[in-house]
Amino acid sequence: MNFHIAQFAPDACELTHASVAAAHALLRERRADLPAIMATVGASFLKHFGDDYAPLLTKTQDALGLSFVRMATRHGSWGDDLHHYHSEAHALELLNGRLARTRLQLGWKGLDAQEWLLLALFSTCHDLRQREAHAFENGVGANERASIAEAHRILRAAGFDPNAGNLAGDAEFYDTLAWMIAGSTFDARPESPEHGRTHQLSSDAAVGTTIGTAQVNSADAANSGGSLSSKLFREFVCLYPHYQTDPVLRRRARLILLCADLDTANVGEPFLALVDSAVRLVREREMRCDRNLNSVAFSAAVFEFLTEGQERYFFKLHRFVSDIGRDVFGLGKTMNSPKLKRLTDQLRVRFPAEILKVSTGEQVIQEFIRTATEIGG
Repeated sequence: MNFHIAQFAPDACELTHASVAAAHALLRERRADLPAIMATVGASFLKHFGDDYAPLLTKTQDALGLSFVRMATRHGSWGDDLHHYHSEAHALELLNGRLARTRLQLGWKGLDAQEWLLLALFSTCHDLRQREAHAFENGVGANERASIAEAHRILRAAGFDPNAGNLAGDAEFYDTLAWMIAGSTFDARPESPEHGRTHQLSSDAAVGTTIGTAQVNSADAANSGGSLSSKLFREFVCLYPHYQTDPVLRRRARLILLCADLDTANVGEPFLALVDSAVRLVREREMRCDRNLNSVAFSAAVFEFLTEGQERYFFKLHRFVSDIGRDVFGLGKTMNSPKLKRLTDQLRVRFPAEILKVSTGEQVIQEFIRTATEIGG
């Protein structure tokens, strides 16, 4: 499938952080823990899969370092455009959190070597770009297509040969990573003139369309729409009806679904981690909408996001689409279900209409956190 990525050129951040060597030096300076973790996990990876995979592991680690530095700089804590959710923190909660949890539960044997490495790259590459114009191609969002384009350039910088057909499987990394990132698209709607905020269109309605030039509020989309992965998987099967007989295509099909589950597995994490993700999303959304959390004018928007928005995402929109995602995180979601309902019910009691009118968005957030902490978990 053509994801139409050619129009997404390098930005200032990419041009500034173009070197793998410089990225690793910056990592050692600012996050010395991460190279140490990569070395430890890499040694375990080679012990299980064998030293023949050492060149592929090295290139993957180089790409991880470069993509992490760009995430931390462009929209993260190292730069001046902090996105509370779509930053290096989200990359790490996938890479060192959910993916590590999957490995601990399944063991290295649960996936093949390329799958582990591709999922690691997905963790740091799928949200590289967050401020693209609001446009879809075949249901895939502009942020995701721009991230695919940059991810491919990162692979080249790390030494992946798009024409290689050997044990390293370099060419597969370009194609499969593109499908994985595309599938992480969430439904997105244009701004509503009635409410002056971002709403959601179904991905079917958005296929092949361009909706104005407004930027996507990715924090809103991530918490109020469903992943494109299932629809993309159906299209993949139509394109490759005999994919089960091809190990590369079979791997790609599995990863389209699994990476979507990893991206949305906050529902199955410890309850306070789920709460933290909601808080980071609402902070990012309000920042993207230029709304002051210390103003009473926007408390209703924050309240809606932390009540109806959380319930809609958790109970109606989210679903596990892979067996592994369900096996690893499904029980956690079941345990979080009554806690989330209790939390939203109590927040409604705490903020009846007359109190909400004189409260700030920040006060709503703090009460959300306090109540969740009392519930525990």
